[in-house]
Amino acid sequence: MKTAFITGATAGIGAAAARLLLREGWQVVGTGRRGDRLESLHDELGDAFLPIVSDMRDADDLQRVVDQLPEAFRGVDLLINNAGLAPPMTDLQNAEQAPLSNVIATNVDGLVTLTRALLPTLIERRGAIVNLSSVAATYPYRGGAVYAGTKAFVRQFTLGLRCDLQGTGVRVTSIEPGMVETEFTLVRTGGNQAASDALYSGMNPMTADDIAETIRWVATLPPHLNVNTLELMPTSQSWAGFAINREA
Repeated sequence: MKTAFITGATAGIGAAAARLLLREGWQVVGTGRRGDRLESLHDELGDAFLPIVSDMRDADDLQRVVDQLPEAFRGVDLLINNAGLAPPMTDLQNAEQAPLSNVIATNVDGLVTLTRALLPTLIERRGAIVNLSSVAATYPYRGGAVYAGTKAFVRQFTLGLRCDLQGTGVRVTSIEPGMVETEFTLVRTGGNQAASDALYSGMNPMTADDIAETIRWVATLPPHLNVNTLELMPTSQSWAGFAINREA
């Protein structure tokens, strides 16, 4: 039985990926900060799902998680670096530092720390790594400088890691979604459900299940094929025009 390690498994894409892979015969290690959500998922999915409360911002905690994996779950074949968040959409000159640092610690530092800790196993098993980036890595928008910067890092980290892992058989992919209706906007806005509803209203966004299926497809391709980057958007989403400030 193959084993997947999914960060941010408490909701959204992470939870959807856990459910799908378990249906496909995998076992899953799911991590996140909300222990109650993880336990609910364990109750739903059974003992093939191993819930572990951990904090992506704490390097020592991440190393502890890897070091203390039960024997039955130690052979990780697939790492899905899904955990991530965005700060409020505020121009940088008006933003507070703490939310920005929190995003960088989660989206960048934690991802690198966990990936490095699991690489010996992934190399031994000729496994795969799927990193969740975003279309924000390519297409900037006002108020998103730090979030977009972290996701651009994830994409470039993925490509650089491919270079480092050349010859090991480990595959590495950056998946870069556009608008997916999850708890992302709720977290970004501090729980503003109305703002989340307004953002996705009438535009038929992608779903967590859509991205989970994409992850499954990438992870189960023949071992001689590597998808480097994969960008997805709902059909209703495209690119904005250039912003122009006109002087009086």
